[in-house]
Amino acid sequence: MIAARAGAARLGESARASSTAEAAKGLRAPQASARSGHKVFRTAWYSVNILLVFSVLAVLWSSAWEYSTRRYLKGFSDAIIPFAAQPVQKVEAILNWMSHTPARLGQAPAADADDRNPTDTLNYASLLKVCGTATNAFINLADSGGLTARRLLLLDANRSTIHVVAEVLIDGRWVVVDPTFHTIFRGPDGGMLTRAQLAVPATFNFATRNVQGYDPSYVFDRTVHVRLSHLGFLGRDLRRVLDRWTPNWESSATISLLLERESLQMTVLFTIAALLLLLLRTLLRWYGEARLGVHPEHVRSRLRRLGRLLLEPAD
Repeated sequence: MIAARAGAARLGESARASSTAEAAKGLRAPQASARSGHKVFRTAWYSVNILLVFSVLAVLWSSAWEYSTRRYLKGFSDAIIPFAAQPVQKVEAILNWMSHTPARLGQAPAADADDRNPTDTLNYASLLKVCGTATNAFINLADSGGLTARRLLLLDANRSTIHVVAEVLIDGRWVVVDPTFHTIFRGPDGGMLTRAQLAVPATFNFATRNVQGYDPSYVFDRTVHVRLSHLGFLGRDLRRVLDRWTPNWESSATISLLLERESLQMTVLFTIAALLLLLLRTLLRWYGEARLGVHPEHVRSRLRRLGRLLLEPAD
């Protein structure tokens, strides 16, 4: 009897030990999983914060670049555009400067052949003779002079760009200006012409008849303001989305200015990146607090603590 009771006791202790071991294993598994989740969260949290800091610094850098570019262009336009000039007179002043510009630097470096930095396009004679960079210089000066301007791309039958001109909003009409040939296209009555009027062969022939060296293939049958073909199928899909949600988006003068000024491009891109990272940081904080029970310290708390350390007198 005593032996049977001892055996039963040993069996009970063995069962309890086994149960305890299994319970411990069950506890260790969630704990290990939680630790792993916390590690991934911390890695993601610190990575996003580091990227956010760099993006904010990039916004500050690009904003300073854009500010200095604006100041440079404002001084440049004030020097060549009469203060009280009418819009047409402002356009003519810019074209006259481009046609009879003082001595500029000669041949631009090969790497700058397609430069979109106005501080370069305005200072290299060779860049002022290329339609793309000449239009870049014109649009930036026009914007600094208080005009609303945008670029216009002339395409061939294969949808390739053959020439670039500018359109300026004057008296409610987008009139065509060719910065490369320093001319405002005019019709038989002397009126300034739009791209729709220049698409008429008779009007086009009259407007270009006295423009020395003008290539007759630079017609206005096919035109766009922004080309996305260099992005391949992504460009086509992006154009469809933009056309659906924001019709006439490419006709915006702001879009043209954005494409023609690198400093403005960088400012916009870095600002968007900073906002997206800030949103991602907010989502990560919510996930850590709601799902993992992790409560990262707020920046304002760290700043308050730093302030106390700096301002409180030492004991």
